[in-house]
Amino acid sequence: MANYPSIDAELLRSFVAIADHGGFTRAAEAVNRTQSAISMQMKRLEEDVLQRSVFERDGRQVRLTPEGQILLGYARRILKLHGEVLTTLREPHMVGSVRIGTPNDYVMRFLPGILSRFAQAYPLVQVEVHCEPSYQLLQRRDLDLSIVTREPGTEIGQLLRRERFVWAEAPGFNTHEQRPMPLAMFNTECFCRAWACNALDSLEIPYRVAYTSPSLSALMAVVSAGLAVTAQLQSLVTADMRLLGEAEGMPELPMSSIVLLRSERNQSQVSETLAEHIVEGFRL
Repeated sequence: MANYPSIDAELLRSFVAIADHGGFTRAAEAVNRTQSAISMQMKRLEEDVLQRSVFERDGRQVRLTPEGQILLGYARRILKLHGEVLTTLREPHMVGSVRIGTPNDYVMRFLPGILSRFAQAYPLVQVEVHCEPSYQLLQRRDLDLSIVTREPGTEIGQLLRRERFVWAEAPGFNTHEQRPMPLAMFNTECFCRAWACNALDSLEIPYRVAYTSPSLSALMAVVSAGLAVTAQLQSLVTADMRLLGEAEGMPELPMSSIVLLRSERNQSQVSETLAEHIVEGFRL
């Protein structure tokens, strides 16, 4: 194996500063070094380490050579990993585990981006996800964090967002005109099912709960086949579905609140940091 010289992170940091600021003088200010020190670093990088030029000099202006462009991409990645290692290992409180509960309908819609960003920042934290309906999560005491849906006026915890429930059916079908209207809904304990049924009762629209499941994907599969109408949070309805409203003779549904609950027993820096990522993720 060839014995290549190592590249010091400070050399790369100065190199990136020169590339970003377009010159040695402003780069020196950015990394809090003298211009002569920066010049010596780049001389070492070009002559001793790489043995090739990474800059084209034109008076006080500098441009990256093709080799410099290649190095810039690697330098940014190396410095990013360098920072992640130091952040992770210098903050022992960010090594641990956290248990989070959420209805499975939020898992595909909201959690991928949230957990991805959290894992990038804190790769040594183990996240354990429990998928259950909101009414079951409200009864659990072993979770660090829970994301649940609540009726307006009964919010507890931290409000993440408010959303309206909407009616939806498959395009190309008029399932909502069938009498009794077939519904695909969550199981009986879900209050959104009661909302949908009460709203239909208020307009004296005959209906039957034809399909039930705790799984949103199962319900949407039934709806996609034109077999039933459903009522869900608007953000959970896919773009290929048809929304139903007053024009189709459907009653308006109320708003709902998505809230974040923190454990009173198991508070830690790990769980609070994930909570901050969840709040930001729902805001996005």
